[in-house]
Amino acid sequence: MDLNGVSSYSQIDAYSAYQKDAANTAPAAAKSDDTAVVYEKSEAATKYKPNAELVQMLKDDAEAQKNQFLSYVQETIMGQGNAVASSDDVWKFLASGNFTVTEAAKKQAQEAIAEGGYWSVDKTAERILDMAKALTGGDPDKIDKMREAFEKGFGEATKTWGKELPSISSDTYDKVQELFDKWKEEVNKPATETTV
Repeated sequence: MDLNGVSSYSQIDAYSAYQKDAANTAPAAAKSDDTAVVYEKSEAATKYKPNAELVQMLKDDAEAQKNQFLSYVQETIMGQGNAVASSDDVWKFLASGNFTVTEAAKKQAQEAIAEGGYWSVDKTAERILDMAKALTGGDPDKIDKMREAFEKGFGEATKTWGKELPSISSDTYDKVQELFDKWKEEVNKPATETTV
């Protein structure tokens, strides 16, 4: 039917044209109404690259904090008539407990290891895991290697200390192991499925 030059074009015709156009531009998986789309994590496309900038920043920060601490300790030690030849001697001297500290030094140390402090269990464990992830670029295949390196370092620290480390060190060790477990658990989760 034609009315003043306007051809008959029904809503059915418009819908059919829309479906044809949509079918030609829609992604292949979405063309059929009874087809579900499953998205899976693509392992092949993932490339892991160490984050050298973050590694250097973490190293510099740790070195600055360590040097500040050692400088403070050496001043305290010398002020008490003691001398140390190397940084290993500083740790052994501290482990001996044969020294006194001022109230100000004691307060500063307590703040540093308290919750949220730079040397607290959580903050130290987080920095260790950040370093492991930065060194590996987050590669889950290197989690066990990073854990082994951490355990070796902990053993070396214990040797340097000369006896069992203080409880805060053991607590930090446990927290780091927990974070390694959590990281491994996260990367081993099965890919989630989404249907459309």
